[in-house]
Amino acid sequence: MPITSVDKDLDALTMTVIADFAASRQRLWEAYTDPRQIEKFWGPVEWPATFTRHDVYPGGRSHYVMTGPDGETSAGYWEFLAVDPGHSFEVRDGFADSDGTENTDMPSMRMTFQFEETEGGSRLVTTTHFGSLDQLEQLIGMGMEEGMTSAMSQIDQVLADLESFAAGKGVDLAILSDTKIRVSRVIRGTVEQVWRAHHEPELMKKWLLGPDGWSMPVAEPATEVGQTFRQEWAPNEGVEGEPFGFTGELLETDPPHREVTTEMMIGMEGEPAINELTLTPVEGGTLLTLVITYPSSEVRDIVLGTGMTDGMEASYARLEEVLA
Repeated sequence: MPITSVDKDLDALTMTVIADFAASRQRLWEAYTDPRQIEKFWGPVEWPATFTRHDVYPGGRSHYVMTGPDGETSAGYWEFLAVDPGHSFEVRDGFADSDGTENTDMPSMRMTFQFEETEGGSRLVTTTHFGSLDQLEQLIGMGMEEGMTSAMSQIDQVLADLESFAAGKGVDLAILSDTKIRVSRVIRGTVEQVWRAHHEPELMKKWLLGPDGWSMPVAEPATEVGQTFRQEWAPNEGVEGEPFGFTGELLETDPPHREVTTEMMIGMEGEPAINELTLTPVEGGTLLTLVITYPSSEVRDIVLGTGMTDGMEASYARLEEVLA
């Protein structure tokens, strides 16, 4: 059990949890800032979490849903107030509806996460600041301390798994719900480089190609909310296949960390997919996370059945060569 102390200060309205780990401070930091990793331990053992958003930068947000043994759910959010990469972050933590919308009927708290180096590895100091004594007693009474203890009992196993989350592993696909998937990959390059590669037409045409034998004659990115992007591909001479493309609207942008767009195949009718791109600095490069929400489970299965992730891996591998 990594937790070494729990201190409840009724005068300061705080609860401070100290936990020690054999892993390095950087390794511990990445376990908390990578949605693939934090969802393996954030919820108590009987209530595993699924993170559908995790944007670790000031102004970013996280959305997660914990699912109980009988299928019941409890959702929450983080609003990032401050981030000192590798060392600390501060969030407003609260309850949410299933779509991540804040549940204002329940209290929210301010939490600080301080990552420190020790002789044996690293230490995490988590301090929760409550708004009132009643709020502190309410949340402690709901099992907050026991939930944190159960959740943190799972971290050591995640920290020991270096292979699953390392650079060079390739595309990782997670099914988050009937309509939502998450594609993740560590790209060898800085956040700024990876962002530019997604928004500068000449760079896009060098790597965003899918399987060998295709070219990208049209790369028109959107840079301001409300603008439309357009991307088209065509097979090179002697390669089988028909030209195709995608278009959509830029809904949110926060360079170089996050953007949200709609996406729809040119010439097709129906509801578009929603793409949420997040870039996070990690050891060895940039963690690219793409959460895609499809209009239905049928559409999701059709798209996955096309070998989409194989094409994405070929493109991302080519992107690393371009950045190198």
